[in-house]
Amino acid sequence: MIRTGSEPRTARSPLRMRFWLSLWGILWTGFGTAAFAITDRPGWAIACGVLLLITLIDMVVIIRHIRQGPHFQPGRDVPPYQPPEG
Repeated sequence: MIRTGSEPRTARSPLRMRFWLSLWGILWTGFGTAAFAITDRPGWAIACGVLLLITLIDMVVIIRHIRQGPHFQPGRDVPPYQPPEG
């Protein structure tokens, strides 16, 4: 792959993949929080609850970036770098 030096400026984040991974994390940490709370393990329930809060915040950030449009998530027809001239 040709490097142009503008990669940090034109880099794209895999927001859709992060969305689904975040959703998976929310499901598991929610399940873990409930399971540990039911089995009377407050330390583990708190730990899972903190992770649940972190994944929820990440999900909000991801959704915000997706809704901001092509500036943060360009379409598949936009190349990830400036083509070299010449």
